[in-house]
Amino acid sequence: MSDPDDLYTLRAQYWMGHYQLTLDEAKSIARRPMSPALKQEREEFLQRAHLGLGEYNKVIGGDTAALQALALRAQYEQATNEDSQAAIVEQMKAVVASDSTPSTQLYAAQLFTAHGLTKDALAQVHLGVTMEHMSLKLQLFLKLDRIDLAEDQLVLLRQADEDAVLTALGSVHVALATGRSASDAAIHTLSQLSEQYGPSVLLMNLMAAAYMVSGKMEQAETVLTDCRRDFSNQLCADTMINLIVCTQHQGKEVMPLVMELKEAFPTHPYCQGLDRVVGAFERESIKYKVVA
Repeated sequence: MSDPDDLYTLRAQYWMGHYQLTLDEAKSIARRPMSPALKQEREEFLQRAHLGLGEYNKVIGGDTAALQALALRAQYEQATNEDSQAAIVEQMKAVVASDSTPSTQLYAAQLFTAHGLTKDALAQVHLGVTMEHMSLKLQLFLKLDRIDLAEDQLVLLRQADEDAVLTALGSVHVALATGRSASDAAIHTLSQLSEQYGPSVLLMNLMAAAYMVSGKMEQAETVLTDCRRDFSNQLCADTMINLIVCTQHQGKEVMPLVMELKEAFPTHPYCQGLDRVVGAFERESIKYKVVA
């Protein structure tokens, strides 16, 4: 990450999940004199904020590979079936192969992660030294159950910028992966971030996850219910999935939530996984069907 500059607040707002504030900040600094590199970065964060808000039609791409990669991500999110998504992934591979800059590597890795291609995503950023590259590597190592390597990335984040938002979030992810013994530390960090920057969908989902790890399902449900109420204009699959999990752990009815999730996010990996499990169960159940 660059030293504090005209984009410092912009980056922080985006990383905290405050996408509308990111858009507002990007517009407010648009006329400030800055280097071409910072102008390009500002434009990328602006379009990434539209992605975060689900405003995919506003991600218009541009004349750089990085902006084209962001446009592909918007297309991916709007795709209605797995074949269309797979085709877009192949297009992303072509883009990053022809222009492998830190930005295109990051956006390609994020798309590959969304598509379940964890190792392909890691291949894009494994040599990266930017804060965002290290942050994504940390999360990918956790997906691969390599908490030791994730902890190494957290050390590098702290060495790069102890006070950065991404460093704080990285510590939260590692704490949650560690288990109940570290959940209180995650809750404390998230409380500080929320007090300093204000709540967001991202922070509230992390807080709910921390409560669930600590076994406090009722508190997790309260946070997620508040999130759905306070950010009703930001439909989020993570919020719904977390709510399904903590609701089920409390022995409550989850099917209405599952159906709502499937209707809103039919191509989400969680929904696709549920469909595969249901299909497998139905195929097996036929073998044991009692014929009257």
